[in-house]
Amino acid sequence: MTEYTEANTAASMDEQRRELPARIVIPPIRGEMVHLRPATMEDLSKLDQLDAYYGATKITGKDEYAERAVVHAWVARSVAWSNGQAPTESGVGDPEARRTIAWAILTDADHDMDHKTDASATGNVIGMIFLIDIDGWSRSARIQIILGRDYRGRGYSRDAMPRVMTYGFAPEPAGLGMHRIWVSVPEQNTRSVSVYQSLGFVPSGTSRDALWDPVMRKYQDLIVMDTLFDEYDPIRSLEAFGMHLIEDNPGVQEALSAREHSIAIRQKTSGGDESSERTHTRESAHHMTPEEARERLGLPPKPAAVAETGESHSSHDSDEESNWPYGQSERKTSKDAWWRTLGRGRKRESDK
Repeated sequence: MTEYTEANTAASMDEQRRELPARIVIPPIRGEMVHLRPATMEDLSKLDQLDAYYGATKITGKDEYAERAVVHAWVARSVAWSNGQAPTESGVGDPEARRTIAWAILTDADHDMDHKTDASATGNVIGMIFLIDIDGWSRSARIQIILGRDYRGRGYSRDAMPRVMTYGFAPEPAGLGMHRIWVSVPEQNTRSVSVYQSLGFVPSGTSRDALWDPVMRKYQDLIVMDTLFDEYDPIRSLEAFGMHLIEDNPGVQEALSAREHSIAIRQKTSGGDESSERTHTRESAHHMTPEEARERLGLPPKPAAVAETGESHSSHDSDEESNWPYGQSERKTSKDAWWRTLGRGRKRESDK
């Protein structure tokens, strides 16, 4: 009887640890091209000004009206959570009590002065990014981004998404402590598939004939892609496109600790059990700062230039064993980053 009670108590404590907090403080996040702040209900009208729902069928598989309705529901859920309201009090409650976080995406500098929609007219808001269906029990969340019609294909997604994912994977209280982040994308949206692959997502399944294509008048598949805590590399997801880690963003310090620890484990362990290695990496790394991890594991100290600028260039002497889709030869320096001139003189979809 005692053993049964103790087992129940342990299980109850584990369940309690998996409960999401009743209230969340949504942190601001900085990028090189954009910065993020908690989205408000007032921001929703700005998406209409930006024509953000244009082409939704191709991008997400929903029609424009359904996409607009679901975005409104996500922002309402995010605001309710930040106010400490239960899921049932948001007006769009989820019976599984899954939460949503919504950020407004703002840009201070217009990288394409030829936009038809001036960002200043919307308070510099150019879109939103979400962590949806945040499941405390499974430690899983879905990420989605929506941009104004004139702000697509210019690198904003690649700047914002990895920084949100870093926060999502970071352990509590610095982040959400997620184990898995996933996306779903219509098969015809090859551009988004390419972006997600560049961020480290891998295809994990296909929902056959899950969507209706009104243009081609036929069904299309929905591709599911995901990445896990111990697979995601926040440094490579930015370096592959010439961007830098901003070390004072939420969750970055913890991500650096976990990454350094994981690399050292792979370098010093051979033939070990993969599952126990993952567990050891996750549990140990969460209690060290990047400096402690480097010192304890015999790694070189962080260059002084990084400490001064707040940017991390992560020196990889060689491509350590990884499932990452890009190698060292494909990294680009910030000076030559493609996004610095992206869009200038480019023919946009809206111009056709």
